[in-house]
Amino acid sequence: MSTAVSANTPESVANPTVRGTEERPLRVAVIGSGPAGVYAADLLTKSDAVRDGLVLAIDLFDRYPAPYGLIRYGVAPDHPRIKGIVNALRKVLDRGDIRFFGNVEYGTDLSLEDLQAHYDAVIFATGAIKDADLNIPGVELDGSYGGADFVSWYDGHPDVSREWPLNAKEIAVIGNGNVALDVARVLSKHAEDLLVTEIPDNVYAGLKESPVTDVHIFGRRGPAQVKFTPLELRELSHSRDVDIVLYEEDFDFDEASDEAVKTNNQIKTMVSTLTNWLVEQDDDAADPTTGASRRLHLHFLHNPVEITGADGKVSGIKFERNELDGTGNARGTGEFIEYPVQAVYRSVGYFGSALPDVEFDHRRGVVTNDAGRVVGADGVHVPGIYATGWIKRGPVGLIGHTKGDALETITHLLADRAELPSAVAPGLDAISELLNGRGVEFTSWEGWNELDAHELALGAAATEAGPVARERVKVVSREEMVNVSRGTAEVH
Repeated sequence: MSTAVSANTPESVANPTVRGTEERPLRVAVIGSGPAGVYAADLLTKSDAVRDGLVLAIDLFDRYPAPYGLIRYGVAPDHPRIKGIVNALRKVLDRGDIRFFGNVEYGTDLSLEDLQAHYDAVIFATGAIKDADLNIPGVELDGSYGGADFVSWYDGHPDVSREWPLNAKEIAVIGNGNVALDVARVLSKHAEDLLVTEIPDNVYAGLKESPVTDVHIFGRRGPAQVKFTPLELRELSHSRDVDIVLYEEDFDFDEASDEAVKTNNQIKTMVSTLTNWLVEQDDDAADPTTGASRRLHLHFLHNPVEITGADGKVSGIKFERNELDGTGNARGTGEFIEYPVQAVYRSVGYFGSALPDVEFDHRRGVVTNDAGRVVGADGVHVPGIYATGWIKRGPVGLIGHTKGDALETITHLLADRAELPSAVAPGLDAISELLNGRGVEFTSWEGWNELDAHELALGAAATEAGPVARERVKVVSREEMVNVSRGTAEVH
C-alpha cells in the first residue's frame, strides 16, 4: 500500500496530520450496508474523536441496489419484530452524513487499489451469504439444497433464480439454529399466511403450489444445546394449520444440560417451552396431532450420516442416534435410523466468501484479522484496512452483537488514524466520477427512498386487488430496482 503523493498534491492530502478537517475530511469507505456496516459508520460519527473536532466523510457501498444486507435478504419475511431493526438503520442513513452507493460490487466495479486511492481507511463488512459445507454422502443429489440458498430465494435476492423446486411432501431440515427454524417454518407455512409480509409475488406463487405435509428439523445434540432463540422457537407455534410434533426419546439431559438450564435464562425458557409442548401432546393417542394438514417435527440427538437417493434424486436421509456425554456434547450410539424424505435443506451455518486482494482464512471463512485490523500473509496489519461483522468474526451471534464488534474495529481505526496511508484522490466527487466513467449504474440513498416508496405502492395496489392487506411487495429484479432507484423506470 503506497502512501506516495505527487509534487502537485495539496499539502492537506500529502500531510496526514491535517486530515480530519472541513477542508480535508478523513475519508472512510465501508463495504457492506448490512447492520455491521451501518453500525460501524454510525459509531464512527458518534465517536469521541468526532466530538473533539475530527471531521469524517464516510461512504457506504453495497453490491445490491438496496441497503440493509442480510436484514433484507437473510431474515424470514414473517419476522416483523426482527426486521424492525431496519427502522434504526434507516434513521442512521436518513441523517445525510453517510453516503450510500448501491449496485457497486467490490472486486468488479471497484478494486482495493481504487479504494486505497480515494479513502484513507477501508472497513470490510461484507458478511457471510453462502452455506457452510455438510460433508456427507449424497449431498450432491437432486433435492439436496443449501438453506441459505432457499432463504435468498424466498427473500427475493436479485441474483438467484425466480423459481424454486417445491415438489416434496416430506422434507428434512438439518440444523438447530435460527436459520434452520426459519427455513422449516416457511416450508411448512401456508402461502396465504405470508401475504401480509413483503414476500415477492413469485415466492408466493411457488409456495402456494407446494404439496408439503411434513417438515422434520434435526439437531445433533439435545434440547438444552439448541442454537436458536426463544423468539424463533415460539414463532413455530403461531403457524396456522401446522402441528408441532416432538418425541420423548429425544429429550435427554446430562449434567451439563442441567447446569445450563439453571444458569442460563434463555436456555431455561427454550427447554421449558419444548417440554411443555411435549407434555401437551396426547400421550394416549397414536397420533399426537390435532389433525392439521401439515406437521412440523422437532428431532434431537440425530447426527446425519448419509442422504440416500434413487435415480439421482433424494429419497431419504440416514442418521446415527446420539447420546449426550455429560459435558453437553454428543457421541454416537451405533444405532441408525432412516426417514423417507424427498428434499433435504442443509442449515448448518453460513460461511464467508474470500475478497479479492485481501488475506482470507479459508478454514474459518473470515478475513484474516486481529481484532478488526486486517493482516496480510505475514501476520502484520495492512495499514488502513479493517473488518467488522461476520466477515471479521464468523457467522456467530445475533444482530445485537454486531454493535460491540463494530465498536472494537472503529476504536482501532481511530487509534491508528495518524499512521493511516493518505488517499491521493480524496475529493468527495472523485468516486462518483470514477464509477460513472466505468458505466456503473450505482444507486443512492435518495434512490432507495424511491424504491422503498415503489414497493409500498405495489403493496397498496395488491391490497386493493386482493383480500389481504399487504404493506409492501418486494421487487426482485435487479434491473427494475436500479431503474426505479435511478428514475429510469418506465411509467405504466
